[in-house]
Amino acid sequence: MEEKFKARIVHLTPVLASLLFGSFCAFLLWTSQVEFYQITPFSEGVGSLGNALYFVVLVGVGASILYLLLKKRNMKVISLVIGFALTTAFFMLSVVYLSAGFGRFSVPNMGVLVLGLSLLITVLGDLAIFKGKSIVCNVVVLLLGGALGTFLGVSIPTLSAMLILSFLAVYDAFAVYHGPVGKIAHTGLEQLKGLSFSFRDVQMGLGDLTFYSMLSGHLLFNFGVFPCAASVLGILLGCFLAFKMLEKKGMFPGLPFPIFLGLAAGFLTTLIF
Repeated sequence: MEEKFKARIVHLTPVLASLLFGSFCAFLLWTSQVEFYQITPFSEGVGSLGNALYFVVLVGVGASILYLLLKKRNMKVISLVIGFALTTAFFMLSVVYLSAGFGRFSVPNMGVLVLGLSLLITVLGDLAIFKGKSIVCNVVVLLLGGALGTFLGVSIPTLSAMLILSFLAVYDAFAVYHGPVGKIAHTGLEQLKGLSFSFRDVQMGLGDLTFYSMLSGHLLFNFGVFPCAASVLGILLGCFLAFKMLEKKGMFPGLPFPIFLGLAAGFLTTLIF
């Protein structure tokens, strides 16, 4: 008889590891001279709502395309799409963080060094995802989620970031039970190498890790250490509550509890410090 899943504190380990790596990335950018540009299509303020809707549509369309490809069992196309996306992410993030790291030192031919190391990291990352053992793949996904989330958090203004996270949390609750995310989960997340990780009977998507780190990274970069630390605690509490719900439901959205508790804890702390 299959043992029933029981949520334990140890299940938070990979989430915490990803958040800590994301916080390190945020600190690296926070203390660097790298200039960042907003990646949102609309201006902050009136356009913040449009930015949130834009990201939700992107996520929804992407999940729907993946589900349709899975339904048709077109694994070659899926691997090609995922491979292109991950390769682009590895290279772009490597350039950003290596530039931030080396930029504080007088490194000769820094551009060439950053480019060469970025290409090496990209190749190693792809090999780890598509050719490495499951534990190596899981570790790379955790690090990628932290780094990518931090980049988004730093590159998106505060109001837009908070609306994007809130809208995505609501969308996630819908998509798991009535949309493509839940259907993909039933089909098997393990088929999407690089887009999910598993740890002690818990499977989570790269998107969950990315948006957790987007929140904590944004708060560290824009508001400081204490709001970031509070948001991390809120995210971890939310994850544990989500895991407790898994005991009863078998499948539960990974964003609503962590995002809303992380937002509340982080921004309440900004009023104190």
